[in-house]
Amino acid sequence: MPAGMMIPARNMPSMIGVNGNAGGFGSSSGLALGQPNMMEGQLHRLDMTQNTPEGDMARIRDDEFDSTNTKSGSENQDGASGDDQDPRPKKKRYHRHTQHQIQEMEAFFKECPHPDDKQRKELSRELGLEPLQVKFWFQNKRTQMKTQHERHENTQLRNENEKLRADNMRYREALSNASCPNCGGPTAIGEMSFDEHHLRIENARLREEIDRISAIAAKYVGKPVVNYPLISAPMPPRPLDLGVGSFGGQPGIGGEIYGTGDLLRSITAPTEADKPMIIELAVSAMEELVRMAQMDEPLWMSSLDGTNAVLDEDEYVRIFPRGIGPKPTGFKCEASRESAVVIMNHINLVEYLMDVNQWSTLFSGIVSRALTLEVLSTGVAGNYNGALQVMTAEFQLPTPLVPTRESYFVRYCKQHADGTWAVVDVSLDNLRPSPAARCRRRPSGCLIQEMLNGYSKVTWVEHVEVDDRGVHNLYKQLVSSGHAFGAKRWVATLDRQCERLASAMATNIPAGDVGVITNQEGRKSMMKLAERMVISFCAGVSASTAHTWTTLSGTGADDVRVMTRKSVDDPGRPPGIVLSAATSFWLPVPPKRVFDFLRDESTRNEWDILSNGGVVQEMAHIANGRDTGNCVSLLRVNSANSSQSNMLILQESCTDQTASFVIYAPVDIVAMNVVLNGGDPDYVALLPSGFAVLPDGTAAHGGGMEEAAGGSLLTVAFQILVDSVPTAKLSLGSVATVNNLIACTVERIKASLTCESA
Repeated sequence: MPAGMMIPARNMPSMIGVNGNAGGFGSSSGLALGQPNMMEGQLHRLDMTQNTPEGDMARIRDDEFDSTNTKSGSENQDGASGDDQDPRPKKKRYHRHTQHQIQEMEAFFKECPHPDDKQRKELSRELGLEPLQVKFWFQNKRTQMKTQHERHENTQLRNENEKLRADNMRYREALSNASCPNCGGPTAIGEMSFDEHHLRIENARLREEIDRISAIAAKYVGKPVVNYPLISAPMPPRPLDLGVGSFGGQPGIGGEIYGTGDLLRSITAPTEADKPMIIELAVSAMEELVRMAQMDEPLWMSSLDGTNAVLDEDEYVRIFPRGIGPKPTGFKCEASRESAVVIMNHINLVEYLMDVNQWSTLFSGIVSRALTLEVLSTGVAGNYNGALQVMTAEFQLPTPLVPTRESYFVRYCKQHADGTWAVVDVSLDNLRPSPAARCRRRPSGCLIQEMLNGYSKVTWVEHVEVDDRGVHNLYKQLVSSGHAFGAKRWVATLDRQCERLASAMATNIPAGDVGVITNQEGRKSMMKLAERMVISFCAGVSASTAHTWTTLSGTGADDVRVMTRKSVDDPGRPPGIVLSAATSFWLPVPPKRVFDFLRDESTRNEWDILSNGGVVQEMAHIANGRDTGNCVSLLRVNSANSSQSNMLILQESCTDQTASFVIYAPVDIVAMNVVLNGGDPDYVALLPSGFAVLPDGTAAHGGGMEEAAGGSLLTVAFQILVDSVPTAKLSLGSVATVNNLIACTVERIKASLTCESA
């Protein structure tokens, strides 16, 4: 067999010393105690180590180690027993290992770093070395490799530790120089800003991280666990010296939509001990979702009018006995199922659902805020099959009168054998129990089936248990019917948004109609600007825990609620103090008629006080759906007031079976010219106002938006820049002006619509 090609023996009996050390690992004294059946000559060669002085043995090992490091081999003595006859130092002749010997032993080391006695003897015979030399070479090689590994590991640990110490010092410096944003003085306890509070929390986390790394530095560097500030108690309504929030430091609309509220800040990422339980729960939830989407009777029963599927709760408990536990006391069950064919590729749809930012944008009317806490799996084969992520989200209705629903859940995506994709959510409240939790998501989500021509069939299941005692009486009927947060609303919103996306990407735009924007880049920029306007409006009109509404006037449903916020360093909003005002009320008019009245520019002067009675003309529009009401428009007010001559109104109207919106904002004519030519719309300052129209839930067929439906629930919301200086104090006069503005607008709408219906 050629040298260096020896196959390491796997079943060879290794030499074990009497002291229990394995051959190649023992001390010098253990080397003399071989097995009884060893050759006498071998025993004699091993015996010489007992007679070798300790200093000479150490020198032999040092010389061996040095020669290995320099790749010049270890010493090769003439005679096997020269040193054991005369302990006095004498001149010795050294013979370095040849390059061939080193290469062969290096190759053998890669295959077997721990050769047994027989392998060492075979290797020594092939290379012309003593077995003891081979043994020492392998011992020194192992020591060398171990030293290099430990040196590299210690360097990494030292760098990580220094980085954490530097971050810690930076946070300490920031905290020591903290000052009050209003007066410039030192920050007192109780007046700490959110950023400073976050710095303190982060500083404590880093200190714990340094201590932990120091304790286990020789073995392991742990992945930092994301900790969020502790939950803060919701603030009670305050009198008219309204507190001022801040938009500062939040580019665009991201901070408003994807920011962290009380729930999102209070939840930490799951621990390692939680992850097996989360995975098991997600797999079980996926199985339940598929069966819930595919089964009919007796699990799902038809409603009395035959338009909806109603879940049999007793049958559900019988079929799915495990789940996430029994329904909490005082909670109500909301379960619904809906199907539709949407104009979006199934792969793109999965990507929208699994990306928290795109998901929040797609469902901006339902999702006010969302955050991914940790991604447990990114999927396999370059797609989201098998993706698993822990999330928090806040679900809303566009009114201050219905509390938002906060949820802590895991989202799991899977592609099934038949090609169908499924995305399921299920609550993780059992991992982080909270007495303040008002909503639990049982397995909810959708099945996505590929269709021809880029379409997808979506079957949506929404199954939650909720404490709805905080819902205002005006919205009780709509919420209890399940249409406020049910599957029908999710599917209708998805269908409408898919049409909008398809319209944004359309290239075959007919140029014959007057006012139609045919410039492709201009269309995209204008629709992107309108999308930001809609998202900002929806995020600012609900009863989100990020908002502090103060009731001004009225008794009951006509209460006007106001909130102030400070806009700083945000190119998407004008700087200064922004006052938001909103109110919701009932109209004895079908929702579709209310929507058509509000979006029609020819009737705008009947309710828009700020237009000063001028004639409103549509200059340009972009149709973005089958319904003619789904449209982005650019309006011009022909007013006698010359101060408004440079202002246009950007408006988006959108409608589906469950909700309608008319949202608008004044825009500068110079900025809009840039947008229409394909410029960046993110730097156009917007303060959106508008209307949200919902069915009142009393219609026999389920409370949709059709012409014959019953009454309407209308929310009116304004945003007014009351002072362009962010540090200014809010005056009671500004509050009174906005209160009168919204009250007059409501009266005009009621008068116009009730006269029409009469």
